[in-house]
Amino acid sequence: MERICGTSRIAGFRFSLYPMSDDFISVIKSALNQTDTSKVWAKTDHISTVLRGSADHVFDAAKAIYLYAANSDKHIVMNGTFSIGCPGDTQGDTYLSADEKRINEDAIRSLKAEAPCQFALYPMNEADYMGLIMEAVDIAKAEGTFVQGVHYASELDGDAHDVFRTLEAVFRMAEQQTNHVTMTVNLSANSPSRKKPKAGIK
Repeated sequence: MERICGTSRIAGFRFSLYPMSDDFISVIKSALNQTDTSKVWAKTDHISTVLRGSADHVFDAAKAIYLYAANSDKHIVMNGTFSIGCPGDTQGDTYLSADEKRINEDAIRSLKAEAPCQFALYPMNEADYMGLIMEAVDIAKAEGTFVQGVHYASELDGDAHDVFRTLEAVFRMAEQQTNHVTMTVNLSANSPSRKKPKAGIK
């Protein structure tokens, strides 16, 4: 039986949020509750949360959740996978009819957070996958967020708005050139290892 990618362009993001704090439950719930998910199909289980809908609204909600969690001032990590074109992904198609206005953007525009990130792009069933990966690196360089290539990933850094804009630009470039794309991301905010030592301390 021939397997082909579905024609529906449902984008998705399955992620787990890890606050390095005793009150991790309140940080996770607060970030999820503050984010307006009315334009995406969202479900949280005992392991992770999934967002599904148009790429516009999936990235909008993902960035909002990250920013709300990061603004708790706790050390947090968001680890997840974006996907589009997954065979058989048809559940929740009605969310693709939502208008283009990003429902969280006004509320989060003034929120600031760092977003050091490692991401890996996987253009599925694409012979020239390395060409697309190099194009992704060029996009990140043009955005001013590229740091370096690392084993099995590329490293980005900068303000969360800039980093998420880069990730979305990379994802959209790839999905326009191949049917099925996945992209893993690992972001961190407020890490103690990123803080500068106090004067006199080495």
